[in-house]
Amino acid sequence: MTEQGTITAGTSTSADQFVAAFEQFESRVAGSPSWLTPVRKAAIARLNELGFPNTKHEDWRSTNLAPLTRTTFVQATPSADRPSIDDLQPHLFADAGWSRLVFVNGGFDPELSDVGSLPEGVVVGSIAEIMARDPSALEPYLTRYAADKKAPFVALNTAFLEDGACVIIPPNTVIEKPIHVLYVSMAGSDPIVVHPRTLFVLGESSEATLIENYAGVNEGVYFNNPVTEMIVGPNAKVDHYRVQRESEKAFHIGWLQANLGRDSRFNSHALAMGGGFLRNNVHAMLGGEGCDCTLNGLYVTHGEQHVDNHLRVEHAKPHCNSWEFYKGILDGHSSAVFTGRIYVHEDATKTDAKQSNMNLLLSDYAQIDTKPQLEIFTSDVRCTHGATIGQIDEKAMFYLQCRGVPQDAARSMLTYAFAGESLGQIQVEALRNEMQKVLLQRLPHGEMLQAGSPLFYGSKFSEHIKATDRRRESY
Repeated sequence: MTEQGTITAGTSTSADQFVAAFEQFESRVAGSPSWLTPVRKAAIARLNELGFPNTKHEDWRSTNLAPLTRTTFVQATPSADRPSIDDLQPHLFADAGWSRLVFVNGGFDPELSDVGSLPEGVVVGSIAEIMARDPSALEPYLTRYAADKKAPFVALNTAFLEDGACVIIPPNTVIEKPIHVLYVSMAGSDPIVVHPRTLFVLGESSEATLIENYAGVNEGVYFNNPVTEMIVGPNAKVDHYRVQRESEKAFHIGWLQANLGRDSRFNSHALAMGGGFLRNNVHAMLGGEGCDCTLNGLYVTHGEQHVDNHLRVEHAKPHCNSWEFYKGILDGHSSAVFTGRIYVHEDATKTDAKQSNMNLLLSDYAQIDTKPQLEIFTSDVRCTHGATIGQIDEKAMFYLQCRGVPQDAARSMLTYAFAGESLGQIQVEALRNEMQKVLLQRLPHGEMLQAGSPLFYGSKFSEHIKATDRRRESY
C-alpha cells in the first residue's frame, strides 16, 4: 500500500530537467546550514529514483502530468518588476492589523510585508532569514514531517528548499488576528518554477488563525510546488485557510502535512478559485487521543481547468473525530478529481469519522471522478462516507422562472446556494466576503446577489419573488 499522492519506482515519467538544475541551485545556496545540505541531496536522489507519476498509477489515473513534464521551466528569481501593494489589494482581504508575510516568486519581500505587533516569543518571518541568523533554529521541525520517500513532489520541494514562511507560536499563546502568508507568482517570458516551503508550529494550548494564500498577478505559465508542514501541539487550536487564485495557465501541485497532538483542534478550509492545473494533497495524522480534525473544501472550475483533491486522514489514537466536507462546482469543459481516504489504525478505537463529497455540474461537458474510501483495522468505530454528483434542480429552476426570475439568474441563485454551506464555514469575515465576491463574479447576474445573506439569495431577487407571490395571491 502507498500513501495518497505517492508513487513507487517504475511507474514514472522523467524528472530529468529538475535533477539537472539541482547542481546549479546547490552552488548558489552553498552557504546554507550544514544540516540542510544532506537533506537536499537525499531528496534529489529520491526524485531521480522515483520520477513523476503517470496515469498507470492508481492515484494519478485521472490526472495526466504530460502537460507539466513537456514544459521546460527555469528556476524563479525575485522579479525586478515587483508588484505594488495596490496590485495585491484583491488578495489582501482588507487585512488591516493582520500580520502579513509576502513572497514574490519564492523570495521574501520585506517592503510588501508587515509583521506588526505580536505577543512575546512568537516567531513570524522568512525561513531563509531565520536560518541565516541561527542555522540550527528550524532543524527540529523543517523537513521532519512531510515525508518524501514515496512522494516525488515533496522530494522536489525539499531538494530546492530555499525560502518560505515560518510561524512558531509558543505554548499558552493566543493570536487574536489572522496571520496572512501570501505567495505571489509573476511569470515572465519563460515558464518559471517556485518551491515555497511553509512551516507552522503551534505550542501546547496555543491558538491562531492562519491564511495561506497563492496568487498570480499575470496570466503567464508557471509551476507552483509548495509544501506546508503543520505541527499542532497538545490542546492547541488552529483555523487554517488555503486560498488558490492563480493564473489559469498555472500548474500547482501542493502538499499539506498536518500532525496533531493530544486534544488538539485543526480546522482547514481549502478554496480553489483559479489555476489551470491543480493537485492538492492533504495528509492529516491524528497522533494523540481526543483530536478533532475538519477538512472543508470548495473548488470552482470553468473552461479547461482541472482540480484534483487527494485527502488522507489517519486515526492513530483512540477517541478522535474527523470530518471531510468538500464541494465542487464545475462548468465548461473543466474536470475534477476527489479521492478521500480515512485510515483507522488498530489502536484507534472510538473513532468517529465522516466524509462527504458533493458536486454540481453546470455543463454537459464537465467531468468529476470521486472516490471516497475507508480503511478500518479495528472495531468500535463510527465511520461513514459518501459522494453525490448532480445538476441544477429542474423543479427549483421552474419555481424561480415562474416567479419572473430570468433563466441565467435563477441558475446563478441555485449555484450560489449550493456553495453557501462551504462559504459559511469561513470564520474570517473579510475572507468570506472576498470569496463570495469572487464566486458571484463568475455567475451571470451575480451582482444582484451581493446585497443578500452569505447563505441565501440577494435582497433584490428575494423582494422580486415576494412581490410576484403577492400579486399571484391577489388574483
